[in-house]
Amino acid sequence: MTENAEDALFHPACEPSDSSLATTSSLAATSSCTTDSSTDPAALAVPQAARHGEPRTFHGDTFIDDFAWMRHKDSPEVAKYVAEQNAYCDARTAHLGTLRATLLDEFRSHVQETDLSVPTRIDDYWYFTRTQEGSQYAVQCRLPIRGADDWDAPVIDPASAPGSLDGEEIVFDMNAEAEGHDFFRLGGMDLSRDGRFMLYGVDTTGAERYDFRIRDLWQSDATQRDLPDLLPGICGACLTPDAQWVFYSVLDDAWRPYAVMRHRVGTDVSEDVEVFHEHDERFWCGVGLSFDERHIVIGTGSKTSTEVLMLPIDDPTGEFQVFIARQPDVEYDVSFACFEQAGAPDANGQRADIPLAIVYHNANNPNFEIDVIDMRDHKPPYTLGEGVRVAVGSPYGCEQGDLVVEGASHEPIATPWSVDTNPAILQGAKGLGIEGIAIHRHFVALSYRESGVPHLAVCAKDDAAQDFVEGRPWRFTEVVPPTLDVDTCDDATATEEMAEITKKLNLTTQRLYSIGAGGNPNYDAPRMRYSFGSYTRPSELHELDVRTGEDRLLKRANVLGGFDARDYTEARAWVDVRDGERVPVSLVWKRGQLKAGMPMFVIGYGAYEISSDPGFSVSRLSMLDRGVLYAVPHVRGGGEMGRAWYEQGRMLNKKHTFEDFVDVTAALEDSGLADTARTVANGGSAGGLLMGAIANMAPERYAGIEADVPFVDALTSILDPSLPLTVTEWDEWGDPLHDAEVYRYMKSYSPYENAPLPREKTSSAEGEADCADEAGAGAGRVVYPKIFVTTSMNDTRVMVAEPLKWVARLQAAGVDAIMKIEVQAGHGGTTGRYKQWEEVCFENAWCLDVMGIER
Repeated sequence: MTENAEDALFHPACEPSDSSLATTSSLAATSSCTTDSSTDPAALAVPQAARHGEPRTFHGDTFIDDFAWMRHKDSPEVAKYVAEQNAYCDARTAHLGTLRATLLDEFRSHVQETDLSVPTRIDDYWYFTRTQEGSQYAVQCRLPIRGADDWDAPVIDPASAPGSLDGEEIVFDMNAEAEGHDFFRLGGMDLSRDGRFMLYGVDTTGAERYDFRIRDLWQSDATQRDLPDLLPGICGACLTPDAQWVFYSVLDDAWRPYAVMRHRVGTDVSEDVEVFHEHDERFWCGVGLSFDERHIVIGTGSKTSTEVLMLPIDDPTGEFQVFIARQPDVEYDVSFACFEQAGAPDANGQRADIPLAIVYHNANNPNFEIDVIDMRDHKPPYTLGEGVRVAVGSPYGCEQGDLVVEGASHEPIATPWSVDTNPAILQGAKGLGIEGIAIHRHFVALSYRESGVPHLAVCAKDDAAQDFVEGRPWRFTEVVPPTLDVDTCDDATATEEMAEITKKLNLTTQRLYSIGAGGNPNYDAPRMRYSFGSYTRPSELHELDVRTGEDRLLKRANVLGGFDARDYTEARAWVDVRDGERVPVSLVWKRGQLKAGMPMFVIGYGAYEISSDPGFSVSRLSMLDRGVLYAVPHVRGGGEMGRAWYEQGRMLNKKHTFEDFVDVTAALEDSGLADTARTVANGGSAGGLLMGAIANMAPERYAGIEADVPFVDALTSILDPSLPLTVTEWDEWGDPLHDAEVYRYMKSYSPYENAPLPREKTSSAEGEADCADEAGAGAGRVVYPKIFVTTSMNDTRVMVAEPLKWVARLQAAGVDAIMKIEVQAGHGGTTGRYKQWEEVCFENAWCLDVMGIER
């Protein structure tokens, strides 16, 4: 809920983004992936995985796992199998070399490769990120401010070389740091208040264990810049403003951040002191500084409960104190600010500041509320619900909604919600979820969700102070980005056929955008920065003077190659799914190409209350330009319609996620808009579980499915508490180890157990084609889609054994499945922007090929 200076420090604002960069690269140096091949697919041998039946018995049920041996990822047998799968993938996709090269050329034609972000002021410097043509990584730089009142970002020529400006310093050159590493990722940066010392973490394997060091940025000798201090293999860390102390979180064998340590700069790590230990295996912990930098804050939480502990920054060796004691199934967060000179006048007419604690929690409402506590009243600990309520979400459709309004739990999620304490702009909102608030010296920013999309509202600080003192709703106004001169489209009604399809889908062309406050690490900044972007509009960074209403565009992502946002259109449809819920669907297409029977790329996630919000993608343009319909079903399990949307797609409601996706796909196809024979689905991680589930539930609806780092052996993993993350995941999926009902429910949808039954012999791609129509979910004869899987050997979130086993079983059943395995990478795939571009073009070429698009 609070803005974080570390997050904003080097964020490259307004670069063309890509949401589908789960990437891989080949392990085996076999056939080329960039040239055409005349290899006959029918002559290619499918990798043969040994089958050693290993029983898995729980709750009286036994499952024979033929490929359990693949969990030993470092064994020679797995290494051999991985090499064979990569070689097979190379050979099976070699004919796509020309298409991949074309897609990569198109991608690069749209990207301004030499560019920089808008400088962001932190303390006495302006920080910005440079990217240079030909360089894989960014260069972090800074310039000193011109004075205490310097709040206008310097204008810099993007073509200038890093370090070439008067006073410019290169803070961190990732290209130089990454030399000699196939994988390189930063795990965070933190600065001392004077800008001299920088704490930074690096991961060179993809295992998400970072080595943290401290760099003296004022040291001119590059070989002497790093201090001797080394914090190896940790999760995250923060540096106190005086650079005397580092607080950091460490991981256990299950990759759970379980403890916080204190390190005095200049001492050996063996002298570090444990200051907090989280004994509950469902909880993670992390440490950072409060926004006002007055406290060191430890946050600990499970999927359903959180707790905050605090320590004054001027007492770093003291004892952390609980702000509000944890409660089962209650989440909260806290930040601090003040209303300057808003107190009652004293005898001399002087007004004191009102110190504030801003508490965000769901103790009294499942869709969260924000309370502001006057800290003059008493010292911590405080209680949830104390203070003045600023905003509260909708209880409709939530599991605990009846505790707010009688009968609310059974009301439709989209029921309009009104309550006297809410600001006027929130009255009557549908699916209202409160997401956070940020209080600065001159403005207040409120983030919330309504009708499936994010919103941002602002209030002048003095107005908020007056409303707080006088006990009335705060005077927020919504921030609405500027429109294009053509923000509507008549494609949906251009023909009688399309008008009929539009009616069936409840299709309305409208603005679908993401918006949020960002890049505001300074409490004293006079203006608020916010970002905006959509499926068709490249991201923009704005600066808003909340008092005057002046809205200034700081930067719009420069998409080259003749791109014009007016050439593309986005729309929202609502689909009635099988249990009566209405699921929102975002649709994107190239203007003038909306018609019946389109090839469709449909993408989904649906877990952890993560919303699939609108965002621009350069790689998507190549699909849209080829007449592909891009569809995003906002399935339950995500957070698009608030907490109820999440609750209805988790635990024993998880199947709603899969059913929503299938029903939306069916609606788009049955309406006549999309062609079943040219529909390809995509999802990654938990979205990969979604892909595996829909492949078993409705294989006839998809020509192909791309599953990235897929969580497809979910039940096996969640049954093993020794694996990374398992125990913490029980609050998301349920605990099948101790609950037979959860076990049976998860087994009924887990993709691996429900994949087609293995056949005794499968020796060629031709054989695959012959038996693909026999590959069903263990019964019946249906057409099974082509499958393309990406994964990484060092993934600690979805262990590589999961996709390896799934593909082995699919191939053994005669399914046309291929897999691309990255050796030096983790859950997020490979690093380096050019490598990522190549990989997303590799993936998109496969998808287009399945759609029958060869050009």
